[in-house]
Amino acid sequence: MSGVFKALSDPTRRRVLQLLRKRPMTAGELSDHFAVSKPTMSAHFAALREANLVHAEKSGKSITYHLRLSVLEDALMGFAQTFGLGADADDAQAETKPTDTKEEIPS
Repeated sequence: MSGVFKALSDPTRRRVLQLLRKRPMTAGELSDHFAVSKPTMSAHFAALREANLVHAEKSGKSITYHLRLSVLEDALMGFAQTFGLGADADDAQAETKPTDTKEEIPS
C-alpha cells in the first residue's frame, strides 16, 4: 500500500490517473498534457507501473496505459479502515460497541 501512496504523492502522477480514468491513452497523448521532458514523463509512468496503478500495453512503438482502478480503490479502502472509516470499520465498531444494559422502569 505504501508504494501506491508514494506514487500518488506527486501531482503529475495524480493528473495522469485522472486522465486515464476517462479512457486508456498512449504515452504520447498523456505527455501532451504536461510541460515536462519525455524522460521525466517516463519516470512518472514507471512509478505508476511499479505501484501497479496502471497497466502498459505495447503495440509496435506505441505504449497505451490503462488505469487499474481496483488497485487504487483497495489502497484507499485500506487507508480509510486504518483510521476507522468505511463500511467494514463501521461494522467492526458496532460489534465492539458496548450496549446499554439499563432496564427502563415503568412509571
